Amino acid sequence: MTNGWIDIKNTDMMLIMGGNPAENHPCGFKWPIEAKRQRNAKMIVVDPRFTRTASTADLFVQIRAGSDIAFLGGLIHYAIENGRLAHDYLLHYTNAAFLIKEGFHLPEDGLFSGFDADTAVYDRSTWDYEVSKPGEAAHDLALEHPRSVFQLLKRHYSRYTPEMVERITGIPKAQFLKAAELFTSIRKDGDMKKAATIIYAVGWTHHSFGTQIIRTAAILQLLLGNIGRAGGGVNALRGHSNIQGATDMAGVFDLLPGYLKMPAAADANFQAYVDRITPKAAKPGAWESMNYWSNTPKFAVSLLKALYGDAATKQNDWAFDYLPKLERKHSWTEIWDDMYRGTIKGMFAFGMNGVAIGPNSQKNIDALKKADWLVVCEIYPDETSEFWKSPGITAEQMKSIPTTVYRLPGAGFAEKDGTFVNSARWLQWKNAALPPPGDCKLDQEILARIFLRVRELYQKDGGKFPAPILNATWNYSDPHNPSLSEIAREINGRAVADVTDAKLGQTVKAGQQLPGFGWLRDDGSTSSGNWIFCGSWTEAGAMMQRRGTDDPGGLGVYPNWAWSWPANRRVLYNRASCDPEGKPWDPERKQIWWSESQKRWLGIDVPDFKIDSPPKDHMGPFIMNAEGVGRIFAPLSAFADGPFPEHYEPVESPVQNALHPGQSKNPVARRFQSTADKFGTPAEGYNIVCTTFRLTEHYHYWTKNNPMNVQLVPEPFVEIPAELGDELGLRGGELVKVSSARGHYIAKAMVTRRIKGMMIDGRKIYQIGIPIHWGYRGIAEDAGKTALTPTNMLSPAAIDPNAYTPEFKGFLVKVEKV
Repeated sequence: MTNGWIDIKNTDMMLIMGGNPAENHPCGFKWPIEAKRQRNAKMIVVDPRFTRTASTADLFVQIRAGSDIAFLGGLIHYAIENGRLAHDYLLHYTNAAFLIKEGFHLPEDGLFSGFDADTAVYDRSTWDYEVSKPGEAAHDLALEHPRSVFQLLKRHYSRYTPEMVERITGIPKAQFLKAAELFTSIRKDGDMKKAATIIYAVGWTHHSFGTQIIRTAAILQLLLGNIGRAGGGVNALRGHSNIQGATDMAGVFDLLPGYLKMPAAADANFQAYVDRITPKAAKPGAWESMNYWSNTPKFAVSLLKALYGDAATKQNDWAFDYLPKLERKHSWTEIWDDMYRGTIKGMFAFGMNGVAIGPNSQKNIDALKKADWLVVCEIYPDETSEFWKSPGITAEQMKSIPTTVYRLPGAGFAEKDGTFVNSARWLQWKNAALPPPGDCKLDQEILARIFLRVRELYQKDGGKFPAPILNATWNYSDPHNPSLSEIAREINGRAVADVTDAKLGQTVKAGQQLPGFGWLRDDGSTSSGNWIFCGSWTEAGAMMQRRGTDDPGGLGVYPNWAWSWPANRRVLYNRASCDPEGKPWDPERKQIWWSESQKRWLGIDVPDFKIDSPPKDHMGPFIMNAEGVGRIFAPLSAFADGPFPEHYEPVESPVQNALHPGQSKNPVARRFQSTADKFGTPAEGYNIVCTTFRLTEHYHYWTKNNPMNVQLVPEPFVEIPAELGDELGLRGGELVKVSSARGHYIAKAMVTRRIKGMMIDGRKIYQIGIPIHWGYRGIAEDAGKTALTPTNMLSPAAIDPNAYTPEFKGFLVKVEKV
């Protein structure tokens, strides 16, 4: 989230797409309701299904799954054509005025400039700013130059007319115009006081173009001047209690903690690495840019000191060679594909049910059959730890599976202490409610014991490259079961030697906790396991354990409740909450402001800005971008599939792309091509769009082990439109078989009017919805009531080229009455 859950109460307008917070985030959903009750805020819900969230909306719009960019692009077109723009914000806080290189062309044919059909990769050299001189981007403050970002954006989305939106999304023109008028009404007549928020979840990310859906929302919010403002932002709803923390701490293959990029095989040394990943400022000459990522060397050296301690020195390049180097992609779906092909021989699965998660669950089952070993740490047996019991495997076939499975008895969430990082980026410490039962052990003890045994083997037998293991920092009071409070202190970071800030006139002594990431150095004098968490556990104590309820300003900032990264800042880019002169756009929702008397920025939130930079310096508010401004156009390597979002059809679609039928799908999205990967077409009878969803009564894949949850919803079902039910002669409660090119799923039909057929480009198209929670593991209460096949037996192995997220939403199936 750019803002946070509580901040939603400050909004005047909500667009909720790709999420169903009333059912999937019921506690957080109180804040949208609070905005409606206290501010008369309007709510627009766009969803393939009429959900409980939709039931509270001022306007519900049904959309075809996978057509979100067309809808959002239509909003952008409407805002531009009707002058519903935040002009000063757009001019001063975005790259709308920047000029783009000659040679760049828009995707009228479905392809941006530079596409190589043989490699399915773009040469992105034309996706860049025209340079007036080194370090300075050419620009046109009148926004009239044909190669200005604004004019290119206007031309790009001129195709997204209400008529085109209707053809692609199925939303009738009149209903789309009603939604567009309502959402952009906050900028009617140039008003800048109101703010709108966009709220989304995995209904956006689970597509082969999911990253670009979110990009489209960000562009819309930049045009309307909603980023950085109370009640504004683009706000992702994290579905699990520590999903945010997992990505913060590098739970993805191509990042190090704090979103530092992983080294590549071509990075010959540390200097080459930081030169590659540290952005260089490019901006209009008279403007200033803080370019905070220019501090990357400080963050990287401090991380290496945390990882390797005294073994990381300037003489050995801070032990940079100890880090693994990426030579190819290792995303979730690619890991399973590698295992299926025999490249990966073993897997540790801690709290990840890879078979049920999918995609293409049968392929994952078959991949595990080929592995040498599998280690599972869980509190219940699940589909992954018992993959050999999946439907269709006989007792004789079980005997021939060579995989050795090790089950480790883990601890449940209530049996652990540590931090959760929620959607709002809050680090909140929780205490254990009770100890793990029996022989169950905490995660860190299991991992520590494995590491120490591996290190013993290296000490005894050597190996190809023992140094990273032997020199890893492991200075815990109990090395076999490290305290998470010690680890939290280590992640925050400390001074390795005395560190002085001459401007502040302060010194942090060697061994003391660092007060914030502004103290990090690139000379080896500081250590920090994650720069964005620096400040969370200082010499003053554990900031994440605070529970202060004071709320100066009444905007729900609560600065003394827990700790929010970065720097306890609650709203990112909050300099943009003020006009170019440093005055709040809305004086009634003051977040920060420039004090001319004190020559500094003040506020109820921590300013996300250079604290003493006066407005006259024209420093851009988007300090993490090298340009200092928000990117409407994303230059160079920012995205693999285009500097502007473009509508592409899902990898399986019932129709061709109405914008460019010759290039219907995302040209750089990866479709896996193993013998287990099959893709369906309407010609083969797969002509119904299937989307998946979650229920309030179940939590992912493990509450089917809890009798109370099973009693609430004891068996799976398939939501079927009433019209389709009539065509099939199907009534509620009767069994239905849903088949994709990869597998099938049998459950009772819930025939409903909550999901309806839609006219897509002149054709009647049906959609169905399936909850994800069931599989072939569970308890006696649901015995005989499920088909035992995971929902993701149906979903395809196709991924977004930027975030590598599989396309769980919007694939093709056929539906038959059983």
